Amino acid sequence: MTTKSFRAAALACTAAAALLMSSGVVAQGLEESYWYAAGDRNAPEGQLWATSYGECWQSAYPDGPTNLPPCEREIVVPESITVQLLFEFDRYEVPETVVNRQVLAEIDDYITKIQGTPVEEYVTIVGHTDAKGSDAYNMALGMRRADAVRNYFIAEGYPARLLAPAESLGKRDLLPQYSPFALEQRRVVINKIDQ
Repeated sequence: MTTKSFRAAALACTAAAALLMSSGVVAQGLEESYWYAAGDRNAPEGQLWATSYGECWQSAYPDGPTNLPPCEREIVVPESITVQLLFEFDRYEVPETVVNRQVLAEIDDYITKIQGTPVEEYVTIVGHTDAKGSDAYNMALGMRRADAVRNYFIAEGYPARLLAPAESLGKRDLLPQYSPFALEQRRVVINKIDQ
């Protein structure tokens, strides 16, 4: 079957399926033959395939067609993540002095995703603290926390020009669902923003 006849057959199947779905009639297994545009939230998990036009489509069949090359899934980078980094006393280097090392996987995953996009993403990093201590002390503490994460982004190869200067809100933006003195208040918020 040629690519042209394959496309014609696929269009005919899609039109027939749409007609059946709109009339309320669904044949056994017909819904499994749909193709979905890559990135469609309704698409089942499956292999993505590139058409001769360079478009990425997804088949509901696990193996997909054999005559189309595979294409990559679109990388989705969250607009914001919050990580609760706990450091050794009065030391702020990532990863060396991070006590809860499992949190580093969240930062690493974010860096991998943001580096994998075709768009250059601008990132802000804001440090937060709990309510213990003076405002001045907590502003400095939040800044050390944010600086440590920003330096880690750079060490992992993320361009410094795409990172805003580190910021601190100290204890000025406490999470209402937790005690002001809870560990959950000690966090770093990473945001990608449009320039």
